[in-house]
Amino acid sequence: MRHRCKGGTKSVDGRRGSLPPLFIKESVNDMKIRPYRYGEDFEAVASFMSDERAHALWCANIFRYPLAQAGFELKLRELYAASGDEAFIALDDDGAAVGFFCLSGKDEQGAVMLKFVILSPQLRGRGFGRQMLKLAVAQAFEKGAAAVTLSVFSVNDKARRCYIAAGFEEKPVTAGSFAWGGEIWGRSVLEIKK
Repeated sequence: MRHRCKGGTKSVDGRRGSLPPLFIKESVNDMKIRPYRYGEDFEAVASFMSDERAHALWCANIFRYPLAQAGFELKLRELYAASGDEAFIALDDDGAAVGFFCLSGKDEQGAVMLKFVILSPQLRGRGFGRQMLKLAVAQAFEKGAAAVTLSVFSVNDKARRCYIAAGFEEKPVTAGSFAWGGEIWGRSVLEIKK
């Protein structure tokens, strides 16, 4: 596996120096997904969250901030019971967790909703998200979905661009769908058909 140093050599306290560089993956040759493992995967998912606003963008506060394992995993179980949501972890070549998402059960039209998509911050902006999305869509289609839909807030432009790059088509934005910290966010639904 190839690695590259982002930002040159830095010391442990973040200043430039001569200590070993912080390595960031340049590629994941064989990303895989597997079901979320209760009691094992939470720390990885929690580490993907950078702040409260990012948390709200990710889950519309369906999960409490800050994430706590008991509450997060209880909510995952509730979502499974209510709509068949299945949680997944994306793994890199070394088996390290690098992403998370849920797929709902099929609706009346045979569509599955892709929810709670998040990728390790160190991997964003370099095609890893698109790779994970393609695996999520393939999983949904293997289970018989006719389409996969997802929602994204209009202010989350990086995520929206990633979804479009992965083949999703954007529907019109619904203005004023969610309020957070004095901001009002619109919501866009995107879809990819089999």
